[in-house]
Parts: sequence; C-alpha cells; structure tokens
Amino acid sequence: MTLGPTGNTLISLLDMLCPMHAVLGASGRVLHAGPTLAKLYENGDLIDRKFQDLFELRRPHTDGSMAALRRLAGAKLHLRLCGPRQTEVKGMLVPLPDDGDGPLRGGAVLNLSFGIGLQEAVRDFALTSRDFAATDLAIEMLYLIEAKSIAMEASRKLNRRLQGAKIAAEEQAFTDTLTGLRNRRALDAVLTRLTEGERDFALMNVDLDYFKAVNDRFGHAAGDHVLQAVAQAMVTETRSADIIARVGGDEFVVILPDVADHHRVGEIAARLIKRLEHPITVPNGTCRVSASIGAALSSDYRVPSGQRMMEDADRALYAAKERGRGCHVIHVQETSISGPDRSGGRK
Repeated sequence: MTLGPTGNTLISLLDMLCPMHAVLGASGRVLHAGPTLAKLYENGDLIDRKFQDLFELRRPHTDGSMAALRRLAGAKLHLRLCGPRQTEVKGMLVPLPDDGDGPLRGGAVLNLSFGIGLQEAVRDFALTSRDFAATDLAIEMLYLIEAKSIAMEASRKLNRRLQGAKIAAEEQAFTDTLTGLRNRRALDAVLTRLTEGERDFALMNVDLDYFKAVNDRFGHAAGDHVLQAVAQAMVTETRSADIIARVGGDEFVVILPDVADHHRVGEIAARLIKRLEHPITVPNGTCRVSASIGAALSSDYRVPSGQRMMEDADRALYAAKERGRGCHVIHVQETSISGPDRSGGRK
C-alpha cells in the first residue's frame, strides 16, 4: 500500500523511535507493523489484518471498532496477543489527523510495550537490544537482568564450590586417612547422637593381637597394609548401617545400631575374630594377626553414656587379653559374659 512521502517518512521515524508499534487505517486494519511487533507473530505478515484478529483488548472494554479505539486516545490499554503464547502487553493509541490525505486519514498509531513481562517476552521471542528503541528503558532493564543473571550464576557456582569444599573438609575431619574408616571425632559424634536418642546399640572395642610383631618383622609399610586389610575385612563382616572407627594405631570401635542382645553381639564378635585370623599377604611375605574384643550394650544401662560404655568395653577388652587374646568379653554391670576361653598359651 502506498502511503506517500509524508507517510513513508512517518513510518521510518516510528520504526526507529518505537519499533513495537502498529499503524491502523480508518477501518481498523494494519497498514504497517514495526519490526519488533512483526517479530512477535510467527508469519510476521500483519499487513491488512484487523486489529481484533491480532489483539484482545482486555481493558478498557469496547466493541473493538476504530471509532471506539480512537475514543481511548491517551489511555493505557491492556491487551493480549492473539497468538500461541498469548503474551500480555500494554499500549497507548494516538489518533492520526482526520483531515489528512491518503490511507492514514482517520487512522491511528498504536504503540506497545511489555511492561513487567519484559523478561519473559525477551526469552519467548528471542529479542535483543536491537528490537527496542535506543532510549527505551527496556534496554537498561535487559542489561540489569543480564547482569543479575551473570551475578547469580557466579554466586551459585561459588556456593557450590564452597559447599563442596565444606563437605570435603567435614568428610576429611571425620575420616581416618589410612583406612577410610571413621575417626575418633566421628565416633564421638555418633555416640552423642545415639545416647541422646532412644535406639539401643552395642559397642565393640576391637584391638589387634600381635600387630607390633608385624611392624617389627615386615616394617611399617607392611603394617599399614595390614591395617587397611583389617579395615576392609571388618566392613565386609558388618552391616552397612554399622559404624566402624579407627581410634588408635591398631584399635578399632564398632557400633551396632539396634542391637540389644548379648548372644547376637557374641556371634558378631566371634565372626570378626575368625575373619581377622585369616593370613594377610604383604609385599615381602605373609603375616597373621588376631583380635581381642570387649563389648558393652546400651540396653544394660539405665541411662546410657558413650564415655561410660567406652570405658566398660575397654575393661572387657583387657579381660579378653588376660584370657589369652583372640576372644571376646561382653561387659555387664556386675559380671561379664565371655566367649569361649581360647588362651591355649597364646601371648
């Protein structure tokens, strides 16, 4: 459609100053659509389409005729695009002169903006700064949104690194570096949690027999290998819910949650002792160790105390050592229940 020199000049100015606009003729059909508005519709061809086919005027309510629209000149219009995304926009309509010549006579210019929906519109229609007038505040909002996104992503990455470092530091603080088992600090935390709760548990103090002879004969590197093999064997012979901690050179503590039966503790202790008597291959030979175990059960105490149970299990352990090693003793308040006497003259 020919708009004439004046009309073409007007269109060029509008495309530059407010690229998201529509020029309507007197019949309410689109004579021209700004480049940004055309981008909001899939086919981009809006020429000669009716206003009502492109926009739903939500407020103020009118019959949609051009005469009714021209009466809303200067008012804030709330519209919705008649498209797949039904994006909501704001608009203002400015009537064109009635005494002009050509197709612009009796028409109007409808200028649009996204309002607070700018960020979603930029995402939905892949808009860039070139789709807005250079003086449009939307440009600054886009820069602010982009800067905020970059800052938030950097903050998220930093938080993830800090959280990972924190978890790694906590894990290291509660882990025995040689065996990968829990350490004494972790054991103290577990005992505090268990004794403050209502779950029964058993505690076994495990001490290796003849470990000094391994270091003396094969060297400390072989001794470290034996400790690692012992740790792996103990993990294999216990449940995933059980906690095993290395609390000294060749001293270990095993926590058995939900275990309150002396007989069951005795069976577990005997199985561990038998497993730890298997020969262990070291780089320069084969060695053997065994274990003595002292145990205490929280169900034997009116008010369980982690420190008291550790002390009582330790006394039971020394009793097992005195009986010849390679056996277990379970502490009770007045007497002790022990496994079979397996001294056999062992030292």
